[in-house]
Amino acid sequence: MPPAAAAALQDLLTRDPDFGGILQRAGPLPWRSRAPGFAALLHGIVAQMISNQAAAAIWGRLCALPGAVTPEGLLALPEDALRAAGLSRPKVAHARSLAEAFLDGRLTADHLATLDDETAIATISAVRGLGRWTAEVYLVFALGRLDVFPAGDIALAAAAADLKRLPARPNPRELRLLAETWRPARAIAARLLWHHWRHVTGRPAMDDLVRA
Repeated sequence: MPPAAAAALQDLLTRDPDFGGILQRAGPLPWRSRAPGFAALLHGIVAQMISNQAAAAIWGRLCALPGAVTPEGLLALPEDALRAAGLSRPKVAHARSLAEAFLDGRLTADHLATLDDETAIATISAVRGLGRWTAEVYLVFALGRLDVFPAGDIALAAAAADLKRLPARPNPRELRLLAETWRPARAIAARLLWHHWRHVTGRPAMDDLVRA
């Protein structure tokens, strides 16, 4: 874990004791990261609106296709090959839009890394099929940003409801308001909530399934 993230974690644990309980029950917080660039955003498209298990299986098949995790290679593959790997027709279109954005320079890993959080989110979200959730997850795991919170994430909503003993699962607006209390370490809070939910449900992270 980078030093700035470790300091943010300690500050958050001091301000919200509920997060300390997560570490007591689930163990140390794993620091998951992805290399910035095309593959990390493609990973986000694959993971949209499906379980970690399904996403890991599709990602594994996609990575087995020659060149599929590069912009040029993905565009060279026929739709049938991408569909056979498990991508839905809309996700094939979104993956191709992403590849085109990297090839024509609308997106580059280096440029995204220089942008502030909201500008980076807006830049990514301008590409068809890459909404706010995909952009925020990219900022958390590929850029290591510390104060980004993917409030549209269903697992985060379920984890927050369980941890905070809420009467119902919060909607994205309610969850984003709750997360305001965790500034300037909302991404650390998100990582802790995902850690909590994996412990509660016994469901592994997608990255763990891919490595397995």
